[in-house]
Amino acid sequence: MGGNIILIGYMGCGKSTVGKRLAEINHMDYVDLDDYIEKKEGATIKDIFKNKGEVYFRKIETAYLQDCLSSLKNTVLSLGGGTPCFGVNMQTIVDAKNSSSVYLQTSIGGLAERLFKEKDKRPLIAHTTTVDELTEFIAKHVFERSQYYLQSEFKVSTDSKSVSQIVDEIVELLNN
Repeated sequence: MGGNIILIGYMGCGKSTVGKRLAEINHMDYVDLDDYIEKKEGATIKDIFKNKGEVYFRKIETAYLQDCLSSLKNTVLSLGGGTPCFGVNMQTIVDAKNSSSVYLQTSIGGLAERLFKEKDKRPLIAHTTTVDELTEFIAKHVFERSQYYLQSEFKVSTDSKSVSQIVDEIVELLNN
């Protein structure tokens, strides 16, 4: 494929799982931006938020995104769900040379079903107590974020598809 592939979407849409498989079958490197930030900062995202705040996190997230996009080659890059929605990040993604952005679009119900089981591991949704409450939270967030996500070069629906089907669809889109 040659260039970078940037995966965008709400938490739970499959960016990490799809990204790793996509990189593997296309002989590409794989980078998860959150993991990259944690390694560079020597702290978990949760601890960065807790100890330094969201403003600090969003500032370094932008810097590390720019670093990745200017230095990575032949890499699948999975972004955090909020990454495209802050500062100039989405414009940076759109303008990235030799990179294609793919929005992994998942229904609100699909996201709620996936995320409810693991909500305690995700600080943003850990406060929700029922599937209905989580669904409402996700719906509001996806509505707010969709204006950014929809600027992606490609959109792939993930509902009722296996990881392999999603990867195949991305490969086909990028090769046309």
